[in-house]
Amino acid sequence: MTENLAPDLVLGTAGHIDHGKSSLVLALTGTDPDRLAEEKKRGITIELGFAQLKLPDGRSMGVVDVPGHERFVRQMIAGSTGIDVALLVIAADDGIMPQTVEHVAVLQTLGVPRAVVALTKTDLVDEEWLLFMEEEVRAWLANTPYADAAIVPVSNRTGEGVEDVRLAIQQACKGASHLRTGSQLRMPVDRVFTIKGAGTVITGTLWSGTATPGQVVEVLPQGKTSRIRSVQMHGRDVQAAPAGNRVALNLADLDRDELQPGDFLAEPGTVQPSDRFDARFTYLDTAGRGKPLLTGVRVHVAHGTREVLGRILLADGLPQLKPGESCFAQIRLEEPLPLSAGDRFILRTYSPVSVAGGGQVLQAHPRRRTMLRDGEEEQLRALEQGDLQHAVELNVKQQAAPVTVAEVARAIGVEEAAAQACLEEAARKRRLVEVGSGTPALFTTQALVQRTVSAIERTLIGFHAKDAKAVGLGKAQLARECAPRMDASRFDALVEEAVREGKAVAVGGLVGHPSAVGAAQAAKDQEADQLLAEMLRVGTTPPPLKYLFEQAGLGQNEGRQALTKLVHDGRAQRITEELFLATKTLDSCKQAIRAHLAAGGEGTVAALKDAMNTSRKFAVPLLEYFDSHGVTKRDGDIRSAV
Repeated sequence: MTENLAPDLVLGTAGHIDHGKSSLVLALTGTDPDRLAEEKKRGITIELGFAQLKLPDGRSMGVVDVPGHERFVRQMIAGSTGIDVALLVIAADDGIMPQTVEHVAVLQTLGVPRAVVALTKTDLVDEEWLLFMEEEVRAWLANTPYADAAIVPVSNRTGEGVEDVRLAIQQACKGASHLRTGSQLRMPVDRVFTIKGAGTVITGTLWSGTATPGQVVEVLPQGKTSRIRSVQMHGRDVQAAPAGNRVALNLADLDRDELQPGDFLAEPGTVQPSDRFDARFTYLDTAGRGKPLLTGVRVHVAHGTREVLGRILLADGLPQLKPGESCFAQIRLEEPLPLSAGDRFILRTYSPVSVAGGGQVLQAHPRRRTMLRDGEEEQLRALEQGDLQHAVELNVKQQAAPVTVAEVARAIGVEEAAAQACLEEAARKRRLVEVGSGTPALFTTQALVQRTVSAIERTLIGFHAKDAKAVGLGKAQLARECAPRMDASRFDALVEEAVREGKAVAVGGLVGHPSAVGAAQAAKDQEADQLLAEMLRVGTTPPPLKYLFEQAGLGQNEGRQALTKLVHDGRAQRITEELFLATKTLDSCKQAIRAHLAAGGEGTVAALKDAMNTSRKFAVPLLEYFDSHGVTKRDGDIRSAV
């Protein structure tokens, strides 16, 4: 019986050119990872090669064989993206070489946690030299995360030690887990090719989520979507490929020339490329020049399988970093990258090119800044320590308005489900509050709610002091007074909080203070009653509105407001732009017309005018109103009842 086996992991090779990486992969797997004719001819690996490794306990691993030549370090970085265990190859006759140092720096910076050292070409050295080389490698590794890595002598030519390497890899895999987690599919593309009869195929290491046939994916940075036709792992069709595995995806609706290595696959709408990110950066100086890294210098930025140009800006005015030092920094990119919090990246110097160091993305969509405000450094430290809950709460506290789950997730660079869980937890513990009743949900701090509610109350009290008869302010005007930079939906949510706390009253589209709204509303009701009484008195022959208001004892503004209220309440009806009748008067006209026509009366304007006890001036618009409301039907100059 074998032990409970962990999911498949990915093994990646590393090491100097011509130290035997590809031939060791061939000896371990039976697959030659050098797939290009040029690679065969020149005897070096130029592009990434892939194979499958069977371990003694029955597990299988995807193997990524990377180039060792200094000209192909970018491909090495691409190959190291997503590997869980490194196979560091050092030739016993050569020892530690420049690309050995550079490759280990890449592995260290990408956070690869485990490594096995294969000391190759043992058939070319004697026992004494081999022991010396083992000691030298062990001493060098002491200053790296791989100080305890197994060092296994092996000869690719004779096969001696190959099985020992396999066993050491199995031991390194014990307890290993994938570097990335998450439910949403994310995968950097490292190869694109066409298979006759199938179409476009891409390969890569699945960072997170699960790939399944029929699934729709987005290709970044293009923003095009495609459907996965089929999924393969280790050359076999599967119905689901979990995160951490090497996969090949057959994509529909995309031609070969629409994709390229360096592209990124994600679930549609879940990743927004960013032209900058905040990070913890460590300067490694693998070239050994001993020179400091200056803030603002141009660099090559490698993320996933893509490399773009950018600049590194050290935080808080730090002018430079010495080799081995680290700090918070903002990386400004010349082309956007599909970043998420926790992603690893590598920086290489602009010219001459060498690995300068790298680190971890902490915030994927920060504001453009180098000086950190209060709370921003604390938020970066929380993200660095993996305390997403604290980081989310700090992000919300820095905002000048309520924010949505999607906005928090985007700003930090995490999945919406994770951000939502943190926000809901903070609201349950009353460290944050959810405001408003709209969709999507809005979260903010109690302090911001209280500041805004207090501002709303002060503004309303001042407004009523100037105009005691006014019911309230329009929301747009109130927002300009209290929160001029806040958009309408967020301000409305805070007005709801003010109403809930009894500091404001919403009347239609107006907002007033409770202490004044009652009296003002009573005054408005009285003015409306005065106008209605006058409209009932004049009946079907009202004067122009200007005089109607005067006769009711109202000013023009008060009269218009009273008339609007009567129409809103259904006590008056609008006939034309300037003709309004009390609803009771209009009902009387309707009854009079129906009675007249039912008794056989003529349907002319003159006859109906008399029936309504009005003049022709008012009869014509009244009859047109009744026509449009289904009371009468006109045929030429004659009307009949409907």
